Amino acid sequence: MQYVCFGKTVPTFMPMKPFELTKCVCVCVCVCVCVSVCVCLCVCVREREIKRIHKSIKSISQTEEIKSPCNMPAVSRTELADKLSTCPRLIKTHLPVQLVPSAFWKQNCRMVYVARNAKDNAVSYFHFDRMNKVQPEPGDWSSYIEHFMEGKTVFGPWYDHVTGWWEKKQTYSNILYLFYEDLIEDTGRELERLCSFLGLSTSVEEREHIRGGVQFDAMKANPMANYSTIPVMDFKISPFMRKGKVGDWKNHFTVAQNEKFDEHYKQRMKNSTLLFRTKI
Repeated sequence: MQYVCFGKTVPTFMPMKPFELTKCVCVCVCVCVCVSVCVCLCVCVREREIKRIHKSIKSISQTEEIKSPCNMPAVSRTELADKLSTCPRLIKTHLPVQLVPSAFWKQNCRMVYVARNAKDNAVSYFHFDRMNKVQPEPGDWSSYIEHFMEGKTVFGPWYDHVTGWWEKKQTYSNILYLFYEDLIEDTGRELERLCSFLGLSTSVEEREHIRGGVQFDAMKANPMANYSTIPVMDFKISPFMRKGKVGDWKNHFTVAQNEKFDEHYKQRMKNSTLLFRTKI
């Protein structure tokens, strides 16, 4: 039996039912919150035209509103996914690699993973916790960064999440491991990598159309990407898509916090070949 742990949100485990699926599935994975970029990229590439996104994402209207993790809907998301008539299907998740249902590996599904450097991810997650009514109250920044280093976040330690998928990539060839910093630096280049991975051929015009639509400012203004219609998000505190910058961590970390974080990071990542950039 596999379980999803909501960590400090609720002291319970929620069983994950076996999930049957076909090969026509693309899975987008990331630690919250930068997966939005990847999902928009995948949807745009698969549907070719950004104007069709509203019609293609049927799961939005089929998913019941969850105001509390203690009050989960009667119909699970896997059951909703089973009922989707679209093929190929796009599924996004924040699950660590060890909790992915075995059916995804058995069917050799394509997996697109997006990783972001730990410092910017911590800042992004801090503001996400502040504005998301379902998330635990993060406290002040000084307290939060300590919790982050201890792995006390809803999806578990950042270190385990990014290295778990990195290690899986070494034995499972159908994983495309993308870096948020690369997406920001050269969206067109990463889009070509994504097209190649998905086995799609696109014209220069199509790629430019997609590239423009997935720029951060464009997605920030897009209600299908900015979560402005989700009632559990308090936009008076912070927007869901805040800055999207690489290096914004410098506006939050003190010198002492940065030195402590670097030492902790060095110890946690010493056995991994995974490398990140904190500036571009």
